[in-house]
Amino acid sequence: MNLSSDTIQLFLAVLDQGSFSAAARVLGRVPSAVSMAIGNLEAELGYPLFERNSREVTATARARALEPHARLIAEQLGQWRIHALELSLGLESTLAIAAVPDIDHGPLLEAVGALCVRHPLLDIEILSAPQEEALQLLDDGRVNLCLAFAGLQVDARRNFQNLGVESLVAVISPAHPALRDKRIRYLEDLIAVRQILVCSRDLPISDTRSLIGATHWRTDSLDMALQMVEAGLGWGDFPLSRVTPLLANGRLLRLDFRNTRNELQLPVHAFWLKQLPLQQAARALVDSLAAR
Repeated sequence: MNLSSDTIQLFLAVLDQGSFSAAARVLGRVPSAVSMAIGNLEAELGYPLFERNSREVTATARARALEPHARLIAEQLGQWRIHALELSLGLESTLAIAAVPDIDHGPLLEAVGALCVRHPLLDIEILSAPQEEALQLLDDGRVNLCLAFAGLQVDARRNFQNLGVESLVAVISPAHPALRDKRIRYLEDLIAVRQILVCSRDLPISDTRSLIGATHWRTDSLDMALQMVEAGLGWGDFPLSRVTPLLANGRLLRLDFRNTRNELQLPVHAFWLKQLPLQQAARALVDSLAAR
């Protein structure tokens, strides 16, 4: 059967308008052409789609059964046409993003959701990787955009847009022996307690602002790090947005220091390579995140 987008359009127009003449007016055709096209379709299918009278047509049960699939095809064809036009106007076909696990991903997912509504056929990939690995993915050209903490130095290879700050707080299990022995009163007391770090498996730590413990265990997963701290294996400096529920139900404890506030605020940036300027969707995403 030779089914085309034109056939789908004709079929739906007759369904919606209730007559060949009304469908012809909507489509800008003559009624005889619409009637003949539907007749040819019925001949190919081997059964009638419409019952005819002098002025109107009534859809048969088989036509109603085909209707949902026809509307889905028409919607997808419409999206395809829009996407094809957007590509011709500079929209990228794919967008790959790396995001460090130590930031609140809620704003990113909300912005991506809005972007998908605007560009439903855009292929989006979101990777989660520790700071050093996320930036390496960007430098290697594996991703177009990287959401990470601002470094101690500006990298001349990258452009960036500040998106806000993330608050890191030192937390520990309420059952940790260091609390029972009252060994943690000041920030510097943490030097003697094992620290749980979220960092790359292979790359060295480039930003040591949150590194305090003289001894530390490493993992590349924030979820695993939280579980390790909850199990009493050490303390960790984690995003407040992620630990708040664990603090509320008593699974973790936010440390209270006598000599300083327990909160490290780090700027969060969107990074991209200078040699690869942001395309349409990536630019829209960065602008949306920066406006929040």
